[in-house]
Amino acid sequence: MSRMIGTVSRGVRAPIIREGDNLAEIVASSVLAAAESEGFSLHDRDVVAVTEAVVARSQGNYASVDDIAADVRAKFPGGEFGLIFPILSRNRFAICLRGIARGAKKITLMLSYPSDEVGNHLVSLDQLDEKGINPWTDVLTEERYRALFGENKHTFTGVDYVQYYKDLCAGEGAEAEIIFANDCRAILNNQKNVLVCDIHTRERSKRLLKAAGAEIVLGLDELMTAPVNGSGCNERYGLLGSNKATEEKVKLFPRNCEPFVLEVQARLKQATGKQVEVMVYGDGAFKDPVGKIWELADPVVSPAYTGGLEGTPNEVKLKYLADNNFSQLSGDALKAAITEYIANKPKESLVGRMETQGTTPRRLTDLLGSLSDLTTGSGDKGTPIVLIQGYFDNYADAE
Repeated sequence: MSRMIGTVSRGVRAPIIREGDNLAEIVASSVLAAAESEGFSLHDRDVVAVTEAVVARSQGNYASVDDIAADVRAKFPGGEFGLIFPILSRNRFAICLRGIARGAKKITLMLSYPSDEVGNHLVSLDQLDEKGINPWTDVLTEERYRALFGENKHTFTGVDYVQYYKDLCAGEGAEAEIIFANDCRAILNNQKNVLVCDIHTRERSKRLLKAAGAEIVLGLDELMTAPVNGSGCNERYGLLGSNKATEEKVKLFPRNCEPFVLEVQARLKQATGKQVEVMVYGDGAFKDPVGKIWELADPVVSPAYTGGLEGTPNEVKLKYLADNNFSQLSGDALKAAITEYIANKPKESLVGRMETQGTTPRRLTDLLGSLSDLTTGSGDKGTPIVLIQGYFDNYADAE
């Protein structure tokens, strides 16, 4: 009988991970125990995905608010600077802002509008239209923003982030001035030294600022790139990808993950004889249709993965084949024709061919990371490991 199940994504439960735990051993044994418990076997090209949070926790990759403050004082010795394009998040950015403000005397905080980089809105497009505001050209003071839009609380959190961030800075002893603009160079009317806090557009912001005459230009990816007073660090991403751990501590994005994914792969190969692919994943890359939030607040979806996950899918669209190439066929004849077509499709990239339209050839790690993020959730499911099976199968592998 033909196999009726395609891709299966399973959240795998694991113990609570602490600093110093042998995570590779825990992941491999948890996957093997799940397979035994649920009565399934591992196959070549199955994917084991591990959330970055437990990788960083096992590494003990943390930094305190005081550590961040010390790094800020060292890199902005004058104590006054602009801080541009932070995301609006209590979990992601507020704890970083606490450390930044503790290391500063005065911050000019420039917020993008109507939303931040990942879709958290301060105001709606309809509100901008109603007031005749052009977000690409108009620079707003806090007073002007309040006069136009009043108080706007976040759809999901109920937080007025303008006031929240201002109060947070004041609580750390830093004077805070807030402006609203979308051209990074607008900050130079207030400050010549700038901390760039956007994530995916940070290199462009840095380039434009330097070309426009800024003096010190650093990004969040350039804070906490080395240990401060024995803290953790991330040489590549700095504070990007960090999360609040406590009121005085952040968990940084995991570092040096390649040995970890290779060890998990080797342990599973030794136990099963199968070549399982392994990846570390953070935020998936997808947009919420209600809140308009684009989930990807990490610098990358996957900081490390085994070689079999390199590249993009090379797929054709079944409905296109059925409606065009084989429109005269039906039933078993149609199935046989499409199966043969897929089995003999070229191994090289199919991008640009009509048979591929609508297949969205994103990177495999971005697709798998999004699936893993949705599977494991961000709450109390207790499944920091995700096992994905059948992802690389296609219609020609139905038997």
